[in-house]
Amino acid sequence: QVQLVQSGGGLVQAGGSLRLSCAASGRTFSNYNMGWFRQAPGKEREFVAAIRWSGGSTYYADSVKGRFTISRDNAKNTVYLQMNSLKPEDTAVYYCAARGSSLGGLLRSYEYDYWGQGTQVTVSS
Repeated sequence: QVQLVQSGGGLVQAGGSLRLSCAASGRTFSNYNMGWFRQAPGKEREFVAAIRWSGGSTYYADSVKGRFTISRDNAKNTVYLQMNSLKPEDTAVYYCAARGSSLGGLLRSYEYDYWGQGTQVTVSS
């Protein structure tokens, strides 16, 4: 099995930046496809970004495209979400997720096998 441990959340003013980290263990990290999701109070969990196991393909929700960047460092078994130009509507609990090295879909939560514990991101006006 795979364990995912997240860090890097916190409070930031609108227009600021944060970087989230997600460290994986239990399997060969380089074989994982990785994604980020978020969930605000009263809303469904929504897709944010994903990266293929090779790092060659990335995907972003329209709401974050141009502001967020997903990346991975396989030597550190870690995936990152760099968040710039943050807006109050970005406030949510952010979750990282992992699945095997499939070319299948990565945009829906049910397509992932393992989940991190979540970390709060709060953006003030």
